[in-house]
Amino acid sequence: MFRSGCLWVVLVVFLCFNKIQLKAQPVHVQLVQDSGVWRMERAGSPYYVRGAGGQVHLPLMVECGANSLRTWGIERAQQILDSAHRLGLTVMLGMWMGHERHGFDYDDPVAVREQFLHFASVIDRFKAHPALLCWGIGNEVDLFYTNIKVWDAIQEVAAYAHAHDPHHPTSTVTAGLDSMEVHWIKTKAPDIDILGVNTYGDLEQALTRIRPFGWDKAYMITEWGPNGHWEVAKMPWGAPVEQSSEAKFRSYRRRYSKIKAKESEGCVGSYAFLWGQKQETTESWYGLLDTEGRPTRAVDALMEGWKESPVAQPAPVIESIATPSTLHPDSPWVVHAGEWVEARLPDSVGMATLRWKVLPEATHTKAGGDFEQSLGAVRVPMRTGPGMVCRFKAPAQEGAYRLYVSAVNRAHKSAHANRCFYVKPARPRSNWGWRWNFFARP
Repeated sequence: MFRSGCLWVVLVVFLCFNKIQLKAQPVHVQLVQDSGVWRMERAGSPYYVRGAGGQVHLPLMVECGANSLRTWGIERAQQILDSAHRLGLTVMLGMWMGHERHGFDYDDPVAVREQFLHFASVIDRFKAHPALLCWGIGNEVDLFYTNIKVWDAIQEVAAYAHAHDPHHPTSTVTAGLDSMEVHWIKTKAPDIDILGVNTYGDLEQALTRIRPFGWDKAYMITEWGPNGHWEVAKMPWGAPVEQSSEAKFRSYRRRYSKIKAKESEGCVGSYAFLWGQKQETTESWYGLLDTEGRPTRAVDALMEGWKESPVAQPAPVIESIATPSTLHPDSPWVVHAGEWVEARLPDSVGMATLRWKVLPEATHTKAGGDFEQSLGAVRVPMRTGPGMVCRFKAPAQEGAYRLYVSAVNRAHKSAHANRCFYVKPARPRSNWGWRWNFFARP
């Protein structure tokens, strides 16, 4: 009896061990040329990346039609890979190589060696994970850089990946597209298989220039979305004008079709930015989701592209915020401290709940997506309705602000817009009434 029980224990342990081993088997990913055109294959079948950058709300990502996600670093990598695998998603696993602009010195052999050893261990640890799609070795290391030795460091990691992981291609990601970066990657990092390009307003130009600039392997658009905050009109006081969610919807829809059209030229997919929400110039500029995790109108555009079908329950539509002085959202709006001002939505958003708020203009903005502190709403008296109208008392403090509006419908989707305005000091109080009363005394 004892021996029989032991055999059962051994059998259970053996089966569990083999189950773990089966889970740890990598899924082979390769790049092949078909009639001179690069394409990606996963487990022997064609694989086109319908992806988003981000690591939150993954079930929603799948529901919307995505098949892959991108990370920028290895924080929570095991958890993200495991979650992605359960949901049928793949992962472009990012390795955050040190940036010169953050103080990393590629002339320091000790620092470079330590970084290499760290990422070699990352490759060894995750190379067998079935959700892994490719290695993302460095993100925008060319942003404000001068030392081209960074490409040597990227090559060292890429060569290690090729030597120790035959199942997954390598990639590196540049900030925009520049012919010199293409040259240096081809020359100094030949073990890079896929060039990733982060591009926003210049996306269409990047797509047409990547081959003339000399890149002859596969490529992806690894970040794309609305016009960047550096690519738009600015108010006289320097505030950049953000697109409304409806303008972003049109941008995402048009740009996805442009990316997809390049599949026949070796573009193996893309990752839209950002699956989530973050403060970057504003709280809504790049987030595909709102602060509560609800899909915005831009997600409708992605769903159309990813699923190749119309969206059954779209988000509300907000084109702009209008003011009595002008209907053009890019025109300066200047008010005086303490006065009551009015704004409205020029078009109905249908059955949706509107929320208005005033936030200060961000003054500590960063570059390259570096962390920015979220801003708190300014407490001002506000009256909303009837209809699409909002009346509020201008803040007492002189400076730059934005009036925000969001709409949430019954499908739990949201739309948004904001309007820049500047508060000047309060108007001086007239003393003509006092003088009249003085001279009118009996």
